[in-house]
Amino acid sequence: MTGGEQGGKLDGFTVPDAPRRPGEQSHFEPWEFTPEDLVRPDPKICSSSDTTPHAEGLVRVLDDKGFASGEWNPNLSADELRLGLEHMCRLRIFDDRMMKMQRTGKLSFYMRSLGEEAIAISQTMALQDHDWLFPTYRQPGCQFVRGRSMVSMINHCIGNVEDNVKGRQMPVHYTYRDGYYISVSSPVGTQFSQAVGVAMASAYKGDDQATITWIGDGASAEGDYHYAVNFASIFKPPVILCVVNNQWAISTHRNFASGGENFASRALPYGIPSFRVDGNDFLALYSVTKWARERASAGMGATHIEILTYRAGDHSSSDDASRYRPANDHEKWPGGDPIERLKNHLISTGEWSDEQHIALEQRLDEEVVASYKEAVTHGDLANGPWPPASTIFTEVYEDIPWHIQEQREELGK
Repeated sequence: MTGGEQGGKLDGFTVPDAPRRPGEQSHFEPWEFTPEDLVRPDPKICSSSDTTPHAEGLVRVLDDKGFASGEWNPNLSADELRLGLEHMCRLRIFDDRMMKMQRTGKLSFYMRSLGEEAIAISQTMALQDHDWLFPTYRQPGCQFVRGRSMVSMINHCIGNVEDNVKGRQMPVHYTYRDGYYISVSSPVGTQFSQAVGVAMASAYKGDDQATITWIGDGASAEGDYHYAVNFASIFKPPVILCVVNNQWAISTHRNFASGGENFASRALPYGIPSFRVDGNDFLALYSVTKWARERASAGMGATHIEILTYRAGDHSSSDDASRYRPANDHEKWPGGDPIERLKNHLISTGEWSDEQHIALEQRLDEEVVASYKEAVTHGDLANGPWPPASTIFTEVYEDIPWHIQEQREELGK
């Protein structure tokens, strides 16, 4: 069987393979897309066919030198950009510290968002504070935007007595009620159709709430993806459907999930406007999400977004990406690093400096360390205290069924 992007043919069908494997030379073709390529259509009258160039192209605002231009430039203030940069740095430093905690036995499991920090943060900043968020495990940054404390997040990752889900979820599978951040689901893809349902309910009730959800390129091969897009096409609820194409679903390349050239084009036959956006461009992500929110507010229905990025780290603390792809693949990605790109843009406009950035990283690292020290006062992984066993029976039923009550009494809980 031959390797390569197309894979090998076996008795009449094709078995895909990754374009490069360990030991091979990393290579990505340079992007030919520029920030001036694509117009910004009117979200209140735009049809799916109007976005065909946007699905086949790439929405960008920042060029390779860090300058912003084009119709999609959201013209954010320097304060807004600095806040976005701070949130991204906070997430990366938080992730690095938590991964070290996992490696030293202080957490059981962890997942980083390395290289994808701009996605959740810029998109959440583009929404209203009361909009619903249906994330995967790589959008924890939403919670920083919505004001959740690090201590609360670390309590969850440890699973101590202050864990707001009482140990009933894996680490990093957060939920944050005050921030409209719905619990991360371990079965991949389920949140996509759930988000459409909540958006339908919000529209039915007359609430001014949109819903955004994310799914990975690999999980988009699940039926849940197509159920959600089909329902969104028919009922036109205020929902933003995002496919994070970070090239890898654990150890399988994106070409196992789609036979097409990209993921954005999938939504066009459903009659839903669709965009492919540079996922490491903070400004482009913000702008396309703001467009989708405006469309939702106008009662025009769903928007579909493919977020083109690269998973720079391992899938999780249980994974070793060097076993299935070249070790330096992410360093060759044409989209670069989202933090460096926004930092360089701010520096180029005179609104930031290397010295300010070093000071910011130092302050955030101290914030993470202090938060961890506070969290373990509520219990650590080795010694607890942990949520009481009785919580396995609570917060599920309004009225506990007799057989559940019987089990609880048998256990003395």
